Amino acid sequence: MTQNSTAYRANNAYRSAAVTVPPLKATVMLFDGAITLLNKAQEAHERKQYEQGHEYLTRATAILRGLSHNINFERGGQVAERLFQTYNALIMACLRAYGRPKSRESFRRIIAGLAELRDAWKFVDASATKLRIPPVDSAARR
Repeated sequence: MTQNSTAYRANNAYRSAAVTVPPLKATVMLFDGAITLLNKAQEAHERKQYEQGHEYLTRATAILRGLSHNINFERGGQVAERLFQTYNALIMACLRAYGRPKSRESFRRIIAGLAELRDAWKFVDASATKLRIPPVDSAARR
């Protein structure tokens, strides 16, 4: 699979998730998916199933790439730029760590960082949900 087709699939996965569920929940779900795939990549590598491990790694980094390509820089300002840099640093860390002698420790740190980001997005989603005003029932206005 080429880089362009992988990026295309990642972008489509993000957009599909965003249409199916609210964007903040989709973001949390995508982080959960990336974490799961990185765990599977490490486990496959330890079982010497290198091809399968590489496939999991590719899918995990595609999720992160999809997230980075769907940042709204006009609305996000410096936070958006920092998120973009963070996602790309995580992608590079995954690619550099896979198959290395200390990959287990590297993946543990990468996954911890992803979990922290996921939890931050969960907090933002919960805060936004609390601030939402329930829709007004048209029958109640009469």
